[in-house]
Amino acid sequence: MILDVHLPPADRSRRTSVVLAAILVPLAVATVVGLGLLWPSGSAPQTGVVAVDTEYPTARVQQAEDTACAGENEDRLPDGSIPREVTCTLVTAVVTSSEAEGEVVEVWSPATVRADEVPAGTTVVLARYLETATEPEVWAWHDYARTLPLTTLAGAFAIVVVLVAGMRGFRALVGLAIAFGLIATFMLPALLEGGDPLVVGLVGSSAIMFVVLYLAHGFSRRTTTALLGTMAGLAVTALLGAVAARAAHLTGISTEESYRLAMLTGQLDGTALRGLFLCGVVLAGLGVLNDVTITQASAVWELRAADPTSSRRELFAGGMRIGRDHIASTVYTIAFAYAGAALPILLLLQVYQMPLAQTLGSGEFAEEIARTLVGSIGLVLAIPLTTAIAALVVTTQAALAPGEQGGHRHVAPAPQ
Repeated sequence: MILDVHLPPADRSRRTSVVLAAILVPLAVATVVGLGLLWPSGSAPQTGVVAVDTEYPTARVQQAEDTACAGENEDRLPDGSIPREVTCTLVTAVVTSSEAEGEVVEVWSPATVRADEVPAGTTVVLARYLETATEPEVWAWHDYARTLPLTTLAGAFAIVVVLVAGMRGFRALVGLAIAFGLIATFMLPALLEGGDPLVVGLVGSSAIMFVVLYLAHGFSRRTTTALLGTMAGLAVTALLGAVAARAAHLTGISTEESYRLAMLTGQLDGTALRGLFLCGVVLAGLGVLNDVTITQASAVWELRAADPTSSRRELFAGGMRIGRDHIASTVYTIAFAYAGAALPILLLLQVYQMPLAQTLGSGEFAEEIARTLVGSIGLVLAIPLTTAIAALVVTTQAALAPGEQGGHRHVAPAPQ
């Protein structure tokens, strides 16, 4: 056996470090090489988007007034008829940013926004279509200005995380910022430039996991164990995703947004769009995989600290008892998260009264079902794998008091 329990503790510890490095270093090198080869050139991709000189300044509402307007096709009633007259809202606002600051403009709000929902003082975002040689300047409603409430919410989240988790929580937030930065600067541009979606997804996800796990949890065997379990889960997810996409004929074009993206980027062939679906499957599995692998590794370390005489078999069995509870709760989490996100679609299908089997087999639902099930399988398989690796690794090092990180304090080795 690679990690022989009959070797002296110091030799077992060194051998463990060599084995972990032999697995992890090639993964790190492959990730760095992949980033170098796939890193986007920075040139703007050719798309079908026509550039229009448009600004999006903020404005402060002075008044809003409901008035009568002629009904249009978008106002169609449930019985199919178009009302002769509907209520419209005219908003008067003063521009508070851009070179047009101080200018007073009038715009029509969307049909779902009435005057009592935009009282005086409300901050909104307008669309300003600049004057051209053939067209005059036009102002239009764009959206509510949500920067302040969203920033406040994000700040509250960060404060709560740091107060509860301390420096580890702060490092996790830094890792999260780096992860989104990598998605924005590497994954999205590389996909638009035509990089292989599955390879881009695997390389980007691998880089994110290296940064996030070690930054948030520190350099230790426990973190390395969780990282290896995460990598294995990602590999399983990618493999199963490829098989499921081909077997279920998932084209990647199931929504209006995906079809528009395919049209604008010229990626209408099945291989490219199926790869984009697989990239989404891999990326979607990152967070939950990270959660369960860290939890399993920590559980095994705590079990070992509580009973330094535990054998590998006992540690694996104890860790899997915790893992089974985690699997059950995670299955609920994934299912309810999707149901909540897809609630409007589910209600629309209820209105249409479509057969359940036909509904679940339709493109959009089939993709979501495949994405959820593939990710869940990878997640479930990562739990016993991570637990087994943790049981092997933790028995080669000195016993720790409950709650300690591996390698932070020397303790006498457990009796053999």
